[in-house]
Amino acid sequence: MPEQIDGIDAKILHLIQTNAALSVADIADSVGLSSSPCWRRIKRMEEIGIIKQRVTILDRKKLGLDFEVFVAVKLALPNRVNMEKFEAAVSRMPEVVQCATVTGAVDFMLRVVTKDMHSYEDFLREVLLSIDLISDVQSRIVLRQSKDSYAIPLNLISNSVPRL
Repeated sequence: MPEQIDGIDAKILHLIQTNAALSVADIADSVGLSSSPCWRRIKRMEEIGIIKQRVTILDRKKLGLDFEVFVAVKLALPNRVNMEKFEAAVSRMPEVVQCATVTGAVDFMLRVVTKDMHSYEDFLREVLLSIDLISDVQSRIVLRQSKDSYAIPLNLISNSVPRL
């Protein structure tokens, strides 16, 4: 287990990554602390960067953004400068919700969210392929999402957190 957190911290993290709207009093009650020490633990984990940010997760389908594609991108010349240029360009594309440098036959895997096939085609042709560093793009359309979680597996660092 990392030195910065103990079992109580792991329980707190489990609770807030499941529901960031919980009050400090509710979290404290669940982990067996009073509010003040619980709040101090949360603040400390924010200060040392374990808690990066608190966000609201929106329902893409209810917003009409339920077309999802995994895109494998190969650069023509995958050197450090070109990879940094590509990453900078992708960071300005709101349709790209995740970008990872990967090993194997491609250089990057992107997760792209749009309204529909036509919106994706427009994004692909007009935005992504306008980056002159790309030699190949392979798209994998998501038919059904069977798991979509932002929670990290805290049970791997603490026995105090249940395996879900």
